Amino acid sequence: MIAKDRARTAPEAALVVAQPAQARIAAERVAVIIVDYHAGDLLTACLDGLARQTRAPERVIVVDNGGAQDVPYEFKRRPKVELVQPGRNTGFAEGNNLALAYAGDSEWIALLNPDAVPDPDWLEQLLAAAHKYPESGAFGSRMYTDASRTHLDGSGDVLHISGLVWRRDHGHAASGWRLKSDEVFSPCAAAALYRRDLFERLGGFDEEFFCYTEDVDLGFRIRLAGYVCRYVPEAQAVHQGSALTGVRSDFALYHGHRNIFWLFIKNMPLPLLVVLLPVHLLMHLVVLLRYLPDGRGAVLLEAKRDALAGLGRNWAKRRAIADQRRVGLLRLLRAMSLW
Repeated sequence: MIAKDRARTAPEAALVVAQPAQARIAAERVAVIIVDYHAGDLLTACLDGLARQTRAPERVIVVDNGGAQDVPYEFKRRPKVELVQPGRNTGFAEGNNLALAYAGDSEWIALLNPDAVPDPDWLEQLLAAAHKYPESGAFGSRMYTDASRTHLDGSGDVLHISGLVWRRDHGHAASGWRLKSDEVFSPCAAAALYRRDLFERLGGFDEEFFCYTEDVDLGFRIRLAGYVCRYVPEAQAVHQGSALTGVRSDFALYHGHRNIFWLFIKNMPLPLLVVLLPVHLLMHLVVLLRYLPDGRGAVLLEAKRDALAGLGRNWAKRRAIADQRRVGLLRLLRAMSLW
């Protein structure tokens, strides 16, 4: 009997190892949350993608930020989709936090933007990565700009030491690029998976952000707590980024550049804050000069004014965040971009 076991082929051995992991993936409960704002046909395509998943989620929760008075026809034909109608536009951050109350006993929280369509094995691949990399607290997807999949929408989010944030690989040719899993500063929450206990322990998204960079802010706190964030190239989705708010809109510009100031002030450990603050302030000046010729300097000035108005509130958040820090400064610095 022992000799027979030793003679087992490599594929058979791999199957034996894989079975417990597959059983755990099947047993754990997942809630998918979609925060919607008048997405219309885009939301329909997103829900159709979820309906085709090889590993179906236990719950699908749609937060209707559009303030519809009646339950749309779309949900009457989808009895397994739970519709939450807060009666106002909560923004992306609060909308996701609100949906947690409807997530039941789910151990995992998967987030999807309504303008993202996941591949059939999207959730299965994210859960497989979660079990393969237990040191990770959040997992991001490989996102394409359109169905032709010639270019990437992104492979996660980057935080520069100056505090500037951008989508890694956005617009890069997809063929042969970034095909291996690696660490990323933060997953893009347009298509991501989070450990629910960690998400709740860290307070979820900062609702003051409303939308934009709230996922990088959470990714920062996940890293401070001693976890890493991981890009999962096998988990794929097509994402029409900013389809609802407008690409390069004043709305996106305002919220993005207001929020990066708060993100930097509330999360950066004090020794790094002291060293990097001049770089951070210089970045704001350079960005302002960049947008002045476009006639959008007024939008940026409004964003900086409101960011400064919220400085005291966000500085007060530092203590709770610092109390949960379990990572050294050098390791944290290495997770940021220097270039």
